[in-house]
Amino acid sequence: MKITDLKGTVKLANGVEMPYFGLGVFKTNEGTEVENSVKWALESGYRHIDTAAIYQNERGVGNAVKASGIPRNELFITTKAWNENQRRGTIMEGFEESLELLQTEYVDLYLIHWPVKGKYTATWKVMEEIYLSGRAKAIGLSNFLQHHLEDIFKIAEIRPMVNQVECHPYLVQQPLIDFCQSRNIVYEAWRPIMQGMVNDIPLFIELSEKYKKMPVHIVLRWDLQKGIVTIPKSVHKDRIEHNANIFDFELSAEDIHRIDALDRNERFGSHPDTFDF
Repeated sequence: MKITDLKGTVKLANGVEMPYFGLGVFKTNEGTEVENSVKWALESGYRHIDTAAIYQNERGVGNAVKASGIPRNELFITTKAWNENQRRGTIMEGFEESLELLQTEYVDLYLIHWPVKGKYTATWKVMEEIYLSGRAKAIGLSNFLQHHLEDIFKIAEIRPMVNQVECHPYLVQQPLIDFCQSRNIVYEAWRPIMQGMVNDIPLFIELSEKYKKMPVHIVLRWDLQKGIVTIPKSVHKDRIEHNANIFDFELSAEDIHRIDALDRNERFGSHPDTFDF
């Protein structure tokens, strides 16, 4: 992945160009809060917005995108199929509702949000239908571990193009990164800045002084240099702008290894094998 600027992309297995830096809107309230967040991000040059049905803010994302005046084909919008739709067998209906709320004829990336036991392989077959209809330019997974991915591979006619997982210095999961990248599945990080905890980690304080950057910049740059797409979340205009200030420096290989060594296999979110929602 060649890192250039905020509009830089990584090429997915099917040739679609996915911006490697975007705005996540998990726990961003529907209405003014999410509309402002997306507006500020787009004004700052972001072109990738990541939402989900369960976030209940797809309408606000759609409103902000529409109000921006930016041509739809210049934007990359991700949303996700929720667990209850998997259990009920209503993936297609959920997808169509997402399109309606987002006020778009297609999404750029549609993901299975979590690997619901006994359901995710059947869900993948519907994802393939959606992809073949042209209403999702790419399809993929979220929170899938290697054994879940292997189950998908057994039945897939179309391989997943992305796997979005919790990823940060305390949860590196390097074997999963290697597994995905060796199979041309783009790895994407959610909760990359650990809800701001990176600001208190001594190594990040040290590296921020070395590189004259904030700890948040260091961790987001670490993602990109590892070939990981990253989608930090913020609802503050200044942070949304500042988070993207990562294209004028480069971490040394030694410092990347030092950050990797912080790994504790520690999650802030649920475990993909034991979640109960």
